[in-house]
Amino acid sequence: MEVKTSLLDNMIGVGDMVLLEPLSEDSFLGNLKKRFDHSEIYTYIGSVVISMNPYRSLPIYTPEKVEEYRNRNFYELSPHIYALADEAYRSLRDQDKDQCILITGESGAGKTEASKLVMSYVAAVCGKGHEVNKVKEQLLQSNPVLEAFGNAKTVRNDNSSRFGKYMDIEFDFKGDPLGGVISNYLLEKSRVVKQPRGERNFHVFYQLLSGASDDTLRKLKLDRDFSKYNYLSLDSAAVSGLDDAANFRTVRNAMQIVGFMEDEVQSVLELVAAVLKLGNIEFKPESRCNGTDESRVKDKNDLKEMCELLGIEQSVLERAFSYRTVEAKMEKVSTTLNVAQAYYARDALAKNLYSRLFSWLVTRINESIQAQTKARHKVMGVLDIYGFEIFEDNSFEQFIINYCNEKLQQIFIELTLREEQEEYVREGIEWTNIEYFNNAIICDLIENNQNGILAMLDEECLRPGTVTDETFLDKLNTICADHQHFESRLNKNSKFLNDHSLPHNCFRIQHYAGKVLYRVEGFVDKNNDLLYRDLSQAMYKANHSLIKQLFPEGNPAKVNLKRPLTAGFQFRASVGTLMRNLQTKNPNYIRCIKPNDKKASHIFTDSLVRHQVRYLGLMENVRVRRAGYAFRQPYEPCLERYKMLCKRTWPHWKGPAREGVEVLMADLQIPTEEISYGRSKIFIRNPRTLFFLEEKRKQCLQDLATLIQKIYRGWKCRTHFLLMKKSQIVVAAWYRRYAQQKKYRNIKSATTMVQSYTRGWQARKLLRELKHQKRCEEAVTTIAAFWHGTQARLELRRLKQEVRNKHAVTVIWAYWQGTKARRELRRLKEEARRKHAVALIWAYWQGLKVRREYRKFFRANAGKKIYDFTIQRIIQKYFLGLKSSMPSMSPIDRKWPARPYGFLDGVHTELRKIFHHWRCKKYRDQFTEEKKAVYEEKLEASEIFKDKKALYPNSVSQPFKGDYLEISKNPKYQKLNSAVDEKVLLADVVNKINRANGKGTPRIFLLTKKNFVLADQKTGQVKASIPLPDVTSVSVSTQKDGFFALKLKEGSASAVKGDFLLSSEHLIEIITKLHRIGATAADREKLKVDISDEFLVQFKQDKVCVKFIQSSPKNGNSISCKRKNNRLLEVSVPTSP
Repeated sequence: MEVKTSLLDNMIGVGDMVLLEPLSEDSFLGNLKKRFDHSEIYTYIGSVVISMNPYRSLPIYTPEKVEEYRNRNFYELSPHIYALADEAYRSLRDQDKDQCILITGESGAGKTEASKLVMSYVAAVCGKGHEVNKVKEQLLQSNPVLEAFGNAKTVRNDNSSRFGKYMDIEFDFKGDPLGGVISNYLLEKSRVVKQPRGERNFHVFYQLLSGASDDTLRKLKLDRDFSKYNYLSLDSAAVSGLDDAANFRTVRNAMQIVGFMEDEVQSVLELVAAVLKLGNIEFKPESRCNGTDESRVKDKNDLKEMCELLGIEQSVLERAFSYRTVEAKMEKVSTTLNVAQAYYARDALAKNLYSRLFSWLVTRINESIQAQTKARHKVMGVLDIYGFEIFEDNSFEQFIINYCNEKLQQIFIELTLREEQEEYVREGIEWTNIEYFNNAIICDLIENNQNGILAMLDEECLRPGTVTDETFLDKLNTICADHQHFESRLNKNSKFLNDHSLPHNCFRIQHYAGKVLYRVEGFVDKNNDLLYRDLSQAMYKANHSLIKQLFPEGNPAKVNLKRPLTAGFQFRASVGTLMRNLQTKNPNYIRCIKPNDKKASHIFTDSLVRHQVRYLGLMENVRVRRAGYAFRQPYEPCLERYKMLCKRTWPHWKGPAREGVEVLMADLQIPTEEISYGRSKIFIRNPRTLFFLEEKRKQCLQDLATLIQKIYRGWKCRTHFLLMKKSQIVVAAWYRRYAQQKKYRNIKSATTMVQSYTRGWQARKLLRELKHQKRCEEAVTTIAAFWHGTQARLELRRLKQEVRNKHAVTVIWAYWQGTKARRELRRLKEEARRKHAVALIWAYWQGLKVRREYRKFFRANAGKKIYDFTIQRIIQKYFLGLKSSMPSMSPIDRKWPARPYGFLDGVHTELRKIFHHWRCKKYRDQFTEEKKAVYEEKLEASEIFKDKKALYPNSVSQPFKGDYLEISKNPKYQKLNSAVDEKVLLADVVNKINRANGKGTPRIFLLTKKNFVLADQKTGQVKASIPLPDVTSVSVSTQKDGFFALKLKEGSASAVKGDFLLSSEHLIEIITKLHRIGATAADREKLKVDISDEFLVQFKQDKVCVKFIQSSPKNGNSISCKRKNNRLLEVSVPTSP
């Protein structure tokens, strides 16, 4: 029997609240608490997952857990967020159904972590590959960026999302991610200028001041001290367990992975620094002559630094803080701002600047992570948005957040009922209407276009005259007087007229989650969200590239006198779009609950959890699920689980699974009204019936376990007995064999011993006989030997005496011959001595005669003449030797004969220099004018590229040919040659790099004194002809590649399609000739050559960064160019071995 796990096995409490019996709010909370105490943080309500924040790390998110829940049925294992993510992913991949995962809950309940877990699970189970992994990494790394700019530390949560996020992840037909699109809702921009006690501003401000380098802070004109900035809360600037410096490095790395360029990152940091500087600007009143007060900036240092960061004229921004211009048709009225209005304008500018920066970040991330293909994609949406909020002081933000949750609750109930109804129809079960609370009346109270609260708020904001929060409340009291879900103290028909718990400046709405009291103070201002036009126009005048994009309404050429849309209208429209988007997808729900307010583990606060259960509508959800059939299961797993309860189905059922289940239920006498049979599932109405089956199964499993143990023990004993019996037979057989072998060995040993004794006696007898015979033979031999020895010795003595006599005669003769030889030798030596003495005396005599003869010729200066003669002979010998050993006439030959005498050292060096200059002149005299020009180009190439470009040494030995295509001789290029009027200085084939994919297209490159031309290699058709004065600079890398970028003058006709990125094997020659032409021309500037491993190239309206990196030569030594994202081309240059 195959053993399978199930939701019902080893269950702590009840894993699915639909099966809770009895169902009440107390039993619901008790079941949550029981599971939470045992570290079971996930519980189901049908297909809805309830997630409790454990405030600690649990070992339930390991790669092994991912594999455990992969491709498993939703109810097959214990409740987990991975089960919901797997169900959604498999439905999207296999059934081609678009999915959405709705994550709701209050701040600190774990919504952000839940969305990360869903995305990490999907990333783990989908396909692998370089491009797929890159997309997954970009999708995951978008979270740190958005968290840094959109999350903050609150009283309830150290990493609270202060905006709503909806991400559509797009997949291909295989289920691999292609990209995504992020939508953001309602950033809490009021936090930029003011934070409640115990809370912080957005993370990015603290991360920048803590993690940026000193050089970066100096460029941004910032200081690390938080206390120097008015917009930063000081009482909770440091958060335990939160490393702002490390998080800043993580955010910078994430921005690089997502695809932000370095200049974009710098622009974003400059805007963040500008917001901090903006908060330090303070105002003072100044009286005018007409008696009115106007504001003036106290200390202009922060204003000056902010203007320097954004490139704004200080006087323009200072005037915008002091005056306001109102335009009506053809009239303009300028009014002064008092101090309060100036502070309002400053804070409004800070909020708008930050919120628009955040929206730009989301748009920029979408550009990088969006799918590149235009085909239809499968989509999985993940919604992480505020939960229902009920505070002591509820304002405009809580009102629209709760409105959004009302809409989500409405769609949740509708989609849940629709899903239930579709399953009933699919299974052929009769559908019965379910009674439930429909909150459409509350949604209509808020969003009705005529008399809804948001419509009345917009109408109040737009009407002329004095508009205050009190006039808005009066209108609500008039129009919503009869609505059953609206209450206020001045409501004409209110029965709470004497209810003093309802203040005068408040109104109360009966939401689906309970009554919420809203204070109208600030409703009108927050809905207007006005930014004075003077400030928008001042921002548009900035030289900062990003500021102009954020404030397009400041363009004087596009002045729009229409009032901007209100915050309520924009949010209602975005919520409507979100609801329509969710309606087209299959929903999956995660309800996040915070167990306590202390952010501590193992603490379960009943009142807090009860409050969240109510406003999340979880009890209503359970009642809707239980209104029909509480439990359903396919026939095959049902029969597999309960088949042991019936003898007819145990152990194997041969027929269809449905018939087996019907037989099983009939045998157990389950009432027919408790169950219903669908086409593929059995439906059980009451949880008690399911628990009855589970109890019977548990008892039956115990009986089966006892039976299995009994059979196993009997089999074990029989097996042991048979083994012992078999062993006894084997042991007895082996013993009998051993005894017979031992007896045989004893008999054989005795026989052998008797035989050995007999053979020994016979051998000894024979030995004695043989020894006696041998002694007799040896005696005869010995006697004969002695006799023969005596005879031999006598003969030997005779022969020795004869030999001695002969030797004596020989020795005497030898002595005599030696004596005669020595006498003759002495005679010859004496004769030789006499002859040598005569020769020697004669030589001395001849020398004496010569000296006497020549003595008369010597004078007193004979020594000087001999010296001069000697010196002359030495010099003559030196020159003759130098002539015979002269080096070659090559100017690069460094050889020179060695110096023979020390006193010739100076002459030797000078002669070497004179000879080298003479042969260099001889060598130069051989040059033609063309060859001189070539060498001048080589010299200019050395000045440009030597020790700067790694490719330069390879080009030194290669002559500059110029016309590599022989364009004037080749008939193939006759048409192209006729199209060029001037002399062609260089003709070569280059590769024009495509920005979209980094691949090269062959083009013919022609260079004349006035233009360069790019033509098609096959047809010879001219693709582009660029005047050389339009070329401002050329950029190359320091590597051994042939890539170069020709940058064109901005605004010229040639620069319409942008710069040219080319690749050539003769890069050194091309750039040298371009540079030389620019240097000789009098009507234009010298061409600038930039040598760097990273430079920008303008392609139409976009700037693309070309980055050169060194890579190991794994796949050959070829240079490759790849597009990393929309704004980065990466060129891999293999390193030299």
